[in-house]
Amino acid sequence: MDLLAAPATLAIIATNIVVSVVAFGNVRLLDSMLFDVGRIRRNHEYHRMVTSGFIHGDPFHLFINMYSLYIFGPFLESGVGTWAFLTIYLVSLLVGSLWSFMEHYRETHYRALGASGAVSGVTTATAMFAPFSTILAFFILPMPLIVFAGCYIVWSAYAAASRVRDGIGHAAHLGGALAGLAMVCIFWPGAVRLFWTQFVDTLPF
Repeated sequence: MDLLAAPATLAIIATNIVVSVVAFGNVRLLDSMLFDVGRIRRNHEYHRMVTSGFIHGDPFHLFINMYSLYIFGPFLESGVGTWAFLTIYLVSLLVGSLWSFMEHYRETHYRALGASGAVSGVTTATAMFAPFSTILAFFILPMPLIVFAGCYIVWSAYAAASRVRDGIGHAAHLGGALAGLAMVCIFWPGAVRLFWTQFVDTLPF
């Protein structure tokens, strides 16, 4: 897909790169944008649920999220349109943050950052439109996109419920992924019917 033909995807990637790189060297900016349960609860700084999605912890974190968006964003945007794509992205970001907020509500020290919730929503939404497209999971393992999305949701749910402490915001991933999936089911039911037809056609019996 041509990134230049996907203006929203291009704008989001550019914004994330610029803001994240600036924040790498600006602790004050980073601190003002972080997802911070304590300050959201005490000071009602709800903007953090959105701004935290445009900063990253390190260059690798930024690369993984933006590479994933580069892979899936143009396809989804070309299929649903720019404004619908933006809606999926931002709703997934917000739902991911809200899910994380509820999951860590009593942990006032909990902090997070990154676009993973939004990118998760874009990934699962894309999987509903192109379920049997082959991707390289972890850059080496080929698998249908719908299988990857299903495994991703299951692992995120398990890790969030088990409170796995690996530095990854599994609750935000889960919330964002489910938001993307739900939006396709609600607003593009034809894609769901097509997915089911394709799935049934692949069955060996």
